[in-house]
Amino acid sequence: MKTTETSPAGTAEPLPHVVKTDLSGAKPKRKKRGDGRVLNVFSHGMLVLWAFMVVMPLLWAVMTSFKDDNAIFSSPWSLPDRLHFENWSRAWGQAHMSDYFLNTVLVVAGSLAGTLLLGSMAAYVLARFDFPGNRFIYFLFIGGMSFPIMLALVPLFYVMNNIQLLNTIHGLILVYIAYSLPFTVFFLTAFFRTLPTSVAEAALIDGASHTRTFFQVMLPMAKPGLISVGIFNFLGQWNQYMLPTVLNTEQENKVLSQGLVQLAVSQGYKGDWSGLFAGLVMAMLPVLAAYIVFQRQVVAGLTAGALK
Repeated sequence: MKTTETSPAGTAEPLPHVVKTDLSGAKPKRKKRGDGRVLNVFSHGMLVLWAFMVVMPLLWAVMTSFKDDNAIFSSPWSLPDRLHFENWSRAWGQAHMSDYFLNTVLVVAGSLAGTLLLGSMAAYVLARFDFPGNRFIYFLFIGGMSFPIMLALVPLFYVMNNIQLLNTIHGLILVYIAYSLPFTVFFLTAFFRTLPTSVAEAALIDGASHTRTFFQVMLPMAKPGLISVGIFNFLGQWNQYMLPTVLNTEQENKVLSQGLVQLAVSQGYKGDWSGLFAGLVMAMLPVLAAYIVFQRQVVAGLTAGALK
């Protein structure tokens, strides 16, 4: 392409071609479009493989719970010829899964409510107020997360026995609360620090006490974090086996995890594998339902601190 320039005489004269050369000799870098595609394919493939490994055993357990014993061994991967609901009724009634289920609901409901209440109050104080020993108390809770529960079983057994709380529902609730508080305080302390302080200051200026500010202003704002930590505590407390095995040996007070182990031992000798799978699915359904219902709230609570 030629360019023209006006000379002093007023005539337009063509300028010579200007050729730009790169003296360094380096070639311009080209973005490799294939790298991103390969990474996406690999990541999606790993997610699909992981989902298959998780979902397939669950589906197989549900499918097996509706088969009879002969079909379980003769054609384990085929669909049931019909839905054998008598497996569920037999596990619910004869295997006393209804009693274990009720005990588990009572223990988990009481311990979850106490854990969220006490954990949120302690986390709010540690996150919002500066006082001597604040960091020391916070690190004590952190240290409780790293303390092996196996080391505390023997002294915990004697403590519960001395205060007459052994083999009781309310005693097990208190132990679950103490076991879940370190993680709850650690999680909610970080969450309360992300909440704006201007809202609490405005409530205090309007005449609200610290208690009213916490329960009516700050606690509703921390709802995503409460739901997230509540789901994690619910999963841990629902599937807890070590603590009730040591502290709850009475037959009428056993929880679902103990009942499943007892059912596996007894039904294994009797050969009632269909009833065993029915009881296993009964124990899984509340956990799956809780996660499906509160899935969005769990993700919102985990990402709230990063988005602020």
